[in-house]
Amino acid sequence: MRWSGFRRVRGQVCKRIQKRITELGFSDATTYHNYLADHAEEWKNLDRMCRVTISRFYRDQKVFTLLERRILPELARQAIQRNDTVTRVWCVGCCSGEEPYSVALTWNLRLKSTFPLIRIHILATDTDQHLIERAKLACYALSSLKELPHYWRKVAFVQVNARYYLKPEHKNCVEFVSHDVRNAIPNGPFDLILCRNLVFTYFEFALQREVLSHLYQALRPEGQLVVGANELLPEGHTGFTTRSRSLGVYRKAPVTVP
Repeated sequence: MRWSGFRRVRGQVCKRIQKRITELGFSDATTYHNYLADHAEEWKNLDRMCRVTISRFYRDQKVFTLLERRILPELARQAIQRNDTVTRVWCVGCCSGEEPYSVALTWNLRLKSTFPLIRIHILATDTDQHLIERAKLACYALSSLKELPHYWRKVAFVQVNARYYLKPEHKNCVEFVSHDVRNAIPNGPFDLILCRNLVFTYFEFALQREVLSHLYQALRPEGQLVVGANELLPEGHTGFTTRSRSLGVYRKAPVTVP
């Protein structure tokens, strides 16, 4: 992790750590640091306290507009050209499911009728099993849906009191799996990977480069990678060409044969 990446959420993370220090009966962070040196299992707790779980549907609307109008149609046509019937998407750090379900809604409500022979499969992963279970439930407060087009909210959700439940037909194409992107990459290849506001914000640069290499390997040739709009790929990367710098969209560069 890199401290500068937490500049907007430092208060939240430090509050969690201070609470843990108090629970252990320690007087300061130095004592907790020493405790970590002698108790390897405590690192898992510290890692959990450093997770940032800010998410909402249709976050960064311009990104989803590009997905709808350009990227997903291109990937669907590529699938047709290779005689495939599936476009495969991987959402890294899916939190409570808002991002993968936004992709599913984009496909189902905007593109499915145009590509009736193609279905979409979305693998959504997160390290927090509790968040995975919340995502599977697909029950949200109105605040999570405010950026979603109003019509989508009307046709895709069932309101029960103050909660909104996503209808089953929009959940079926999403598979949730507990997974840490710092470990082995899931089986691909993927046509599209969304890895936004995680790796390239919070991880140290050496780890960023390592993860980026794995993402490259997981992508199909000409596959596309979407990172956060305010994120940069680490310096020295050679595997991607820039599609939209302002939106954080990159394309896997073809292998050059000498």
